[in-house]
Amino acid sequence: MRLVILILQRSAILSLGLVGIWLIVNVFQSVDDELPSVLALAATYALAAYVILPYFVRMGLMVLRHQHVPHFTITGDGLPGDPVNLALIGTFDELRDAFAAAGWHEADPLTLSSSWGMVKAFVLNSAYPKAPFSTLYLFGRGQDIGFQKAIGNSPRKRHHVRFWAKCLTEAETVDDIFWHGTNRPDTREPVLWVGAGTKDTGFSLTRLTFQITHATDADTNAERDFVMAELARQGAIGIVDLYDAGEEISAGTVNHYVTDGIIAVAPLVTNEARRGTGARMA
Repeated sequence: MRLVILILQRSAILSLGLVGIWLIVNVFQSVDDELPSVLALAATYALAAYVILPYFVRMGLMVLRHQHVPHFTITGDGLPGDPVNLALIGTFDELRDAFAAAGWHEADPLTLSSSWGMVKAFVLNSAYPKAPFSTLYLFGRGQDIGFQKAIGNSPRKRHHVRFWAKCLTEAETVDDIFWHGTNRPDTREPVLWVGAGTKDTGFSLTRLTFQITHATDADTNAERDFVMAELARQGAIGIVDLYDAGEEISAGTVNHYVTDGIIAVAPLVTNEARRGTGARMA
Protein backbone atom coordinates (compact mmCIF):
# COMPACT_ATOMS: atom_id res chain seq x y z
CA MET A 1 0.00 0.00 0.00
CA ARG A 2 2.82 2.39 0.85
CA LEU A 3 4.42 1.72 -2.55
CA VAL A 4 1.15 2.51 -4.31
CA ILE A 5 0.82 5.80 -2.41
CA LEU A 6 4.44 6.71 -3.26
CA ILE A 7 3.85 6.00 -6.96
CA LEU A 8 0.67 8.08 -6.95
CA GLN A 9 2.47 10.96 -5.21
CA ARG A 10 5.34 10.97 -7.68
CA SER A 11 2.96 10.72 -10.61
CA ALA A 12 1.02 13.71 -9.28
CA ILE A 13 4.24 15.71 -8.82
CA LEU A 14 5.37 14.85 -12.36
CA SER A 15 1.99 15.91 -13.73
CA LEU A 16 2.14 19.22 -11.85
CA GLY A 17 5.64 19.85 -13.18
CA LEU A 18 4.60 19.18 -16.78
CA VAL A 19 1.55 21.41 -16.47
CA GLY A 20 3.69 24.17 -14.98
CA ILE A 21 6.22 23.98 -17.83
CA TRP A 22 3.41 23.95 -20.41
CA LEU A 23 1.85 27.02 -18.82
CA ILE A 24 5.15 28.96 -18.73
CA VAL A 25 5.85 28.14 -22.39
CA ASN A 26 2.36 29.28 -23.36
CA VAL A 27 2.74 32.50 -21.40
CA PHE A 28 5.96 33.27 -23.27
CA GLN A 29 4.42 32.49 -26.65
CA SER A 30 1.47 34.75 -25.88
CA VAL A 31 3.50 37.77 -24.74
CA ASP A 32 6.19 37.23 -27.41
CA ASP A 33 3.58 38.03 -30.04
CA GLU A 34 2.82 41.36 -28.38
CA LEU A 35 6.22 42.47 -26.97
CA PRO A 36 9.88 42.53 -28.01
CA SER A 37 11.64 39.29 -27.08
CA VAL A 38 13.61 40.85 -24.18
CA LEU A 39 10.45 42.26 -22.60
CA ALA A 40 8.62 39.00 -23.28
CA LEU A 41 11.34 37.07 -21.41
CA ALA A 42 11.24 39.54 -18.51
CA ALA A 43 7.44 39.33 -18.26
CA THR A 44 7.54 35.53 -18.46
CA TYR A 45 10.20 35.36 -15.73
CA ALA A 46 8.15 37.60 -13.44
CA LEU A 47 4.99 35.54 -13.90
CA ALA A 48 6.83 32.21 -13.61
CA ALA A 49 8.96 33.08 -10.55
CA TYR A 50 6.36 34.99 -8.54
CA VAL A 51 3.02 33.47 -9.59
CA ILE A 52 3.12 30.18 -11.52
CA LEU A 53 5.99 28.30 -9.82
CA PRO A 54 5.00 29.27 -6.24
CA TYR A 55 1.47 28.02 -6.94
CA PHE A 56 2.62 24.65 -8.32
CA VAL A 57 5.21 24.21 -5.56
CA ARG A 58 2.47 24.76 -2.96
CA MET A 59 0.35 22.15 -4.73
CA GLY A 60 3.28 19.73 -4.70
CA LEU A 61 3.86 20.28 -0.99
CA MET A 62 0.23 19.48 -0.32
CA VAL A 63 0.66 16.20 -2.19
CA LEU A 64 3.83 15.34 -0.26
CA ARG A 65 2.60 16.58 3.11
CA HIS A 66 3.84 13.86 5.43
CA GLN A 67 4.99 15.95 8.43
CA HIS A 68 2.08 17.69 10.11
CA VAL A 69 4.30 19.48 12.63
CA PRO A 70 6.49 21.98 10.68
CA HIS A 71 10.04 22.75 11.69
CA PHE A 72 10.45 25.60 9.24
CA THR A 73 8.86 28.96 8.57
CA ILE A 74 6.69 29.83 5.57
CA THR A 75 7.26 32.54 2.96
CA GLY A 76 4.57 34.97 1.87
CA ASP A 77 3.66 32.76 -1.09
CA GLY A 78 3.33 29.64 1.06
CA LEU A 79 6.70 27.98 0.43
CA PRO A 80 9.14 26.58 3.02
CA GLY A 81 11.35 29.31 4.50
CA ASP A 82 14.09 29.33 7.14
CA PRO A 83 14.28 26.37 9.54
CA VAL A 84 13.30 26.91 13.19
CA ASN A 85 16.51 26.27 15.10
CA LEU A 86 16.50 28.13 18.44
CA ALA A 87 14.24 29.51 21.16
CA LEU A 88 14.68 31.85 24.11
CA ILE A 89 12.54 32.32 27.22
CA GLY A 90 11.93 35.79 28.64
CA THR A 91 10.18 39.10 28.18
CA PHE A 92 10.32 41.37 25.14
CA ASP A 93 12.64 43.81 26.92
CA GLU A 94 14.97 41.00 28.01
CA LEU A 95 15.18 39.76 24.42
CA ARG A 96 16.07 43.21 23.08
CA ASP A 97 18.58 43.84 25.87
CA ALA A 98 20.28 40.48 25.24
CA PHE A 99 20.92 41.15 21.56
CA ALA A 100 21.91 44.76 22.20
CA ALA A 101 24.51 43.54 24.71
CA ALA A 102 25.87 41.16 22.06
CA GLY A 103 26.21 44.02 19.55
CA TRP A 104 23.31 43.02 17.32
CA HIS A 105 20.89 45.53 15.75
CA GLU A 106 17.10 45.32 15.69
CA ALA A 107 15.81 45.24 12.11
CA ASP A 108 13.79 48.21 10.87
CA PRO A 109 10.12 47.54 10.05
CA LEU A 110 9.57 46.53 6.42
CA THR A 111 8.17 49.62 4.67
CA LEU A 112 8.55 51.17 1.22
CA SER A 113 11.14 53.56 2.63
CA SER A 114 13.23 50.89 4.41
CA SER A 115 12.92 48.53 1.42
CA TRP A 116 14.27 51.23 -0.90
CA GLY A 117 17.06 51.90 1.57
CA MET A 118 17.93 48.20 1.54
CA VAL A 119 17.93 48.08 -2.26
CA LYS A 120 20.30 51.06 -2.45
CA ALA A 121 22.59 49.61 0.22
CA PHE A 122 22.61 46.22 -1.52
CA VAL A 123 23.40 47.66 -4.96
CA LEU A 124 25.99 50.18 -3.70
CA ASN A 125 27.37 47.75 -1.10
CA SER A 126 27.02 50.41 1.61
CA ALA A 127 26.37 49.73 5.29
CA TYR A 128 22.80 49.44 6.62
CA PRO A 129 23.12 47.83 10.08
CA LYS A 130 19.34 47.94 10.74
CA ALA A 131 18.22 46.74 7.31
CA PRO A 132 14.66 45.33 7.20
CA PHE A 133 13.86 41.64 6.84
CA SER A 134 11.42 40.09 4.43
CA THR A 135 8.40 38.65 6.23
CA LEU A 136 8.35 34.95 7.08
CA TYR A 137 5.41 33.29 8.78
CA LEU A 138 5.07 31.00 11.80
CA PHE A 139 2.00 30.46 13.98
CA GLY A 140 0.01 32.05 11.14
CA ARG A 141 1.68 35.48 11.43
CA GLY A 142 4.83 37.36 10.44
CA GLN A 143 7.81 37.63 12.75
CA ASP A 144 7.40 39.77 15.86
CA ILE A 145 10.98 41.05 15.82
CA GLY A 146 14.33 40.38 14.17
CA PHE A 147 17.99 41.05 14.92
CA GLN A 148 21.11 41.12 12.76
CA LYS A 149 24.87 41.47 12.92
CA ALA A 150 26.70 42.64 9.81
CA ILE A 151 29.69 40.74 8.47
CA GLY A 152 32.05 43.60 7.62
CA ASN A 153 30.27 46.69 6.29
CA SER A 154 28.38 44.95 3.51
CA PRO A 155 24.56 44.61 3.68
CA ARG A 156 24.91 41.52 1.50
CA LYS A 157 26.47 39.50 4.32
CA ARG A 158 25.01 39.28 7.80
CA HIS A 159 23.94 37.01 10.63
CA HIS A 160 20.23 37.39 11.28
CA VAL A 161 17.45 35.82 13.27
CA ARG A 162 13.67 36.27 13.35
CA PHE A 163 11.52 35.60 16.43
CA TRP A 164 7.87 34.75 17.07
CA ALA A 165 6.43 34.91 20.59
CA LYS A 166 4.47 31.97 21.99
CA CYS A 167 2.73 31.68 25.36
CA LEU A 168 4.69 29.47 27.76
CA THR A 169 1.61 27.49 28.77
CA GLU A 170 0.98 26.56 25.11
CA ALA A 171 4.64 25.65 24.70
CA GLU A 172 4.38 22.86 27.28
CA THR A 173 2.92 20.55 24.62
CA VAL A 174 4.42 20.88 21.15
CA ASP A 175 1.71 19.53 18.85
CA ASP A 176 -0.12 20.55 15.68
CA ILE A 177 -2.23 23.16 17.52
CA PHE A 178 0.90 24.76 18.99
CA TRP A 179 2.35 25.48 15.56
CA HIS A 180 -0.80 26.98 14.07
CA GLY A 181 -1.87 29.50 16.74
CA THR A 182 -2.04 33.11 15.55
CA ASN A 183 -2.40 35.23 18.70
CA ARG A 184 0.64 37.15 19.93
CA PRO A 185 0.89 36.81 23.72
CA ASP A 186 1.56 39.61 26.21
CA THR A 187 5.33 39.92 25.91
CA ARG A 188 5.65 41.99 29.07
CA GLU A 189 5.55 38.59 30.76
CA PRO A 190 8.02 35.76 30.00
CA VAL A 191 7.17 33.96 26.74
CA LEU A 192 8.84 31.46 24.44
CA TRP A 193 10.60 33.28 21.58
CA VAL A 194 10.77 30.76 18.75
CA GLY A 195 13.57 31.77 16.37
CA ALA A 196 14.88 31.03 12.89
CA GLY A 197 18.50 32.06 12.44
CA THR A 198 20.40 32.05 9.12
CA LYS A 199 23.51 33.66 7.65
CA ASP A 200 23.25 35.79 4.50
CA THR A 201 26.27 35.40 2.22
CA GLY A 202 25.40 37.40 -0.90
CA PHE A 203 22.96 37.41 -3.82
CA SER A 204 21.03 34.42 -5.18
CA LEU A 205 17.83 33.05 -6.68
CA THR A 206 15.49 30.82 -4.68
CA ARG A 207 15.82 27.14 -5.37
CA LEU A 208 12.29 26.27 -6.44
CA THR A 209 10.92 29.50 -7.89
CA PHE A 210 14.06 31.45 -8.95
CA GLN A 211 12.99 34.60 -7.11
CA ILE A 212 15.67 37.21 -6.33
CA THR A 213 16.85 36.95 -2.72
CA HIS A 214 19.86 36.84 -0.41
CA ALA A 215 22.13 33.85 -0.76
CA THR A 216 22.34 32.02 2.56
CA ASP A 217 24.72 29.60 4.21
CA ALA A 218 23.12 26.16 4.03
CA ASP A 219 24.44 25.12 7.46
CA THR A 220 21.77 26.52 9.77
CA ASN A 221 23.03 24.32 12.60
CA ALA A 222 26.26 26.35 12.64
CA GLU A 223 24.26 29.59 12.63
CA ARG A 224 22.14 28.38 15.55
CA ASP A 225 25.30 27.62 17.51
CA PHE A 226 26.79 31.01 16.57
CA VAL A 227 23.77 32.97 17.81
CA MET A 228 23.65 31.10 21.11
CA ALA A 229 27.41 31.50 21.59
CA GLU A 230 27.15 35.26 20.97
CA LEU A 231 24.52 35.59 23.69
CA ALA A 232 26.32 33.25 26.08
CA ARG A 233 29.54 35.28 25.85
CA GLN A 234 27.67 38.31 27.18
CA GLY A 235 26.05 36.29 29.97
CA ALA A 236 22.68 37.07 28.36
CA ILE A 237 21.34 33.51 28.51
CA GLY A 238 21.38 30.64 30.94
CA ILE A 239 22.05 26.96 30.30
CA VAL A 240 21.24 25.84 26.74
CA ASP A 241 19.14 22.69 26.28
CA LEU A 242 18.52 20.89 22.99
CA TYR A 243 15.11 19.67 21.82
CA ASP A 244 13.67 18.03 18.74
CA ALA A 245 11.30 20.26 16.75
CA GLY A 246 8.57 17.58 16.88
CA GLU A 247 8.17 13.82 17.20
CA GLU A 248 7.28 13.34 13.53
CA ILE A 249 10.15 15.40 12.19
CA SER A 250 13.37 13.76 11.05
CA ALA A 251 16.73 15.24 10.11
CA GLY A 252 17.13 16.24 6.49
CA THR A 253 16.98 19.11 4.05
CA VAL A 254 14.49 21.98 4.30
CA ASN A 255 14.36 24.13 1.16
CA HIS A 256 18.12 24.34 0.36
CA TYR A 257 19.16 24.21 4.02
CA VAL A 258 20.75 21.36 5.92
CA THR A 259 19.31 21.04 9.41
CA ASP A 260 19.44 18.38 12.10
CA GLY A 261 15.97 19.32 13.35
CA ILE A 262 17.33 20.33 16.76
CA ILE A 263 16.20 23.51 18.53
CA ALA A 264 18.51 25.12 21.09
CA VAL A 265 16.50 26.57 23.99
CA ALA A 266 17.81 28.85 26.75
CA PRO A 267 16.37 31.29 29.32
CA LEU A 268 17.25 34.96 28.96
CA VAL A 269 19.12 36.63 31.80
CA THR A 270 17.99 40.03 33.10
CA ASN A 271 20.28 43.06 32.97
CA GLU A 272 20.46 43.12 36.76
CA ALA A 273 21.53 39.50 36.98
CA ARG A 274 24.05 39.97 34.18
CA ARG A 275 25.60 42.99 35.90
CA GLY A 276 25.70 41.12 39.19
CA THR A 277 27.51 38.20 37.56
CA GLY A 278 30.00 40.60 35.97
CA ALA A 279 30.68 42.24 39.31
CA ARG A 280 31.32 38.88 41.02
CA MET A 281 33.65 37.76 38.21
CA ALA A 282 35.60 41.03 38.50
